[in-house]
Amino acid sequence: MRQLSFVLILFLLFAGCTKKGDNPEKLTPLAEVDGDFMYQEAFRGLFTDEQWNEMSPEQRKREIENWVSLTLMAKEADALNLDKDPAVQLRMDFAKKKIKANALISQRLASINIGEEELFNYYRVHQNEFQGKLMEYDIQRLLCGDSATATLILNKIRDDGYDFNLAVTEYSQESLREQQGRMGFVTSDGPDSLFWRAAHELGINTAGTVNVNGKTYILRSLQQREGSQDANFGEYRNEIRAILIKERRQQVYDNLIRELKKKYPKIYYY
Repeated sequence: MRQLSFVLILFLLFAGCTKKGDNPEKLTPLAEVDGDFMYQEAFRGLFTDEQWNEMSPEQRKREIENWVSLTLMAKEADALNLDKDPAVQLRMDFAKKKIKANALISQRLASINIGEEELFNYYRVHQNEFQGKLMEYDIQRLLCGDSATATLILNKIRDDGYDFNLAVTEYSQESLREQQGRMGFVTSDGPDSLFWRAAHELGINTAGTVNVNGKTYILRSLQQREGSQDANFGEYRNEIRAILIKERRQQVYDNLIRELKKKYPKIYYY
């Protein structure tokens, strides 16, 4: 999953933490920065069910670390009285409006539910757009000792630009590292289909993780080629879901703006 959006980052700072001692409901702390706590219950509330289910444990850890870093910087800004600057105050006011707008949109989007029947109906109507052969992926992998180690290595690759080949040589815990972790081209119906599925969802040259038989791997696909197997509905399910959700979100947004302009008609441009 991608990094937190600007609005969500600001929401973390303004609403995601409380002072020490302000925990009447016995919430579960995730992190503390100089007396400011971030609680699990508040953290979960920042995401829709769809966003939460898409996030891996590693991504959730990165978002918590984002909160820690932002809180540290915000504290230093307060110490330097930067929040008293008129320009900063204006940006803070604008940010609060964006946070409120984001909360309103999220509330409306919570009702979106894309069922299997709707997915298949879209596929059937637009079947000509989903014709073709399944791709095969040339996959490179790195076997990690555990998920925590995988998170650290993946962060080095994604965030610090650490070379994937060097990471395989240094960290991989299987003999395949002698071949730079190269699996060759993998198909969707072969014994390595779980690796194929992960590569299919990640895209070319994008590192990610996959769990296979209780083992955690970091992988990426170096290239792709057209295979011999015809693609079917199952292979396009996630793509169709993304299309429908995007369409539904746009509808929700457009309807919301029309509704609000009727409710608050006194709008002037100068």
